Amino acid sequence: MNITSLETFLAIVETGSLVRASHKMNVTQSTVTARLKTLEEELGQPLLNRSKSGTSLTPAGTKLLRYARTMTGLWQQARFETGLPAGLSSVCTFGCHAELWAGPGKAFFDRVISGSPEMAVSVHRGHIRDLEDWLDQGLVDVILTYDTALRGQQTAHSLPAEELVLYSDRPDTPIRNSRSYIFIDYGPDYRRQHDEAYHDAGIARVNFDSARWGLEFLLEQGGSAYLPSALAEPHLAAGELHILTQAPRFQRKRNLVVNDSAARNWQWFAPLVAELQG
Repeated sequence: MNITSLETFLAIVETGSLVRASHKMNVTQSTVTARLKTLEEELGQPLLNRSKSGTSLTPAGTKLLRYARTMTGLWQQARFETGLPAGLSSVCTFGCHAELWAGPGKAFFDRVISGSPEMAVSVHRGHIRDLEDWLDQGLVDVILTYDTALRGQQTAHSLPAEELVLYSDRPDTPIRNSRSYIFIDYGPDYRRQHDEAYHDAGIARVNFDSARWGLEFLLEQGGSAYLPSALAEPHLAAGELHILTQAPRFQRKRNLVVNDSAARNWQWFAPLVAELQG
């Protein structure tokens, strides 16, 4: 088994067909087919069901998928760390929730870059479950995410909570029962708080699980939505959004979670955490 075969398997899964995988990897379809055949022969199991409409995973392929992602990820990390240019002695691999880059994510990155010139930094964007898995598997050293469950030798450092404020494109938008209200799902804790505050409200017509997508829709179509203050601030300053001051506000926990073995050699880490904690 080799890494190229695993990368080809992942490309087929991600694109849904051998043809698209060949385009993605810039090789011929026959090469993709040969690599997949070699992998299946080594494992003694078919990994993909093939049809005119595309491919789907077999039970064996489903089991291999998680290991293939881990193995290729570790290989990429190993290549990155062993191939450091002159003047760099170590690597910080940073996983950041997609919606936390603006604010604490960028602040963490900037401080590592400016304060540790001997360190290379690799940044990976993901969602909560992705980040937890990457940290657990050793693919990243530290993650910035929302409330999370610790696994193994990890330490969570609480950062100031993210404030969620009700914004609208019109200052006179009603707080309750607005037909243009956009619900953004920030997770179970938020849903509980929101349900308690708006127990008498109906179900919103439009729902998003991304604050950025919800904001884009609000700016294009109008309406109101709960948004992180850091995300909405530029549009507030430009007069595109208004705060509905009578509406309740909510908070969402944020955590910087680190692999203890990695942080053990980081003299800069504790001061940086203290700075982010404010």
